[in-house]
Amino acid sequence: LSVGFSAGYVMSNMSFTPKVTQSMHGGLTGGFTVRYVCEKYFKSICAIQAEINFAQIGWKEKILDAKDASVPNANGEAMRYSRTINYIQIPVMARLGWGREKKGMQFFFQAGPQFGLYISDSEDKNFDMDYAINHISERSNSTIAQDTMAVENKFDYGIAAGLGMEYSIPHAGHIILEGRYYYGLGNIYGNSKRDYFGRSNFGNIVIKMTYLFDITRTKK
Repeated sequence: LSVGFSAGYVMSNMSFTPKVTQSMHGGLTGGFTVRYVCEKYFKSICAIQAEINFAQIGWKEKILDAKDASVPNANGEAMRYSRTINYIQIPVMARLGWGREKKGMQFFFQAGPQFGLYISDSEDKNFDMDYAINHISERSNSTIAQDTMAVENKFDYGIAAGLGMEYSIPHAGHIILEGRYYYGLGNIYGNSKRDYFGRSNFGNIVIKMTYLFDITRTKK
């Protein structure tokens, strides 16, 4: 049984239907990790890992015209809009590792469900909505409803999967580097026929470092 903490960087966007043209939104993530290594199956080291993380995710819009140039605001600056949504995320994953368990390098794959609870959100924009509506014909993508809509569904869920490597030092702990992808199955907005968006789910790419130290060890 090992516990520890992690920190990293998360790049996210939203899958909107109707489409919203975006670039990747950047934010921080970090939290606590607990892992239980339960058995070896042939050469695979089997474990269960759970985390409680704070994450800054959201979307960042690319407001372009038909020639892929930036659309100016009232001051002549390129229009920008991004929304940062803060979540508590709880992934619970099954883990398979190959290599050294107690000393040296190990490579691993892990996957499982992830649940998220909305905390708060904020926006960054340099235009007002009246201006955006009056100049909507200049934009290559005219979907702007998301800029004024509050998050409706506070609970998020989906599937997370990651690849990484771990270096174990006897009596010192485990240093882990991982790349992870999360695909949201829930929507932040309603998706019925009466709602504006048919889909509004997250996609996240996470790069993170984790440090774990052992609480209990099996005696030989």
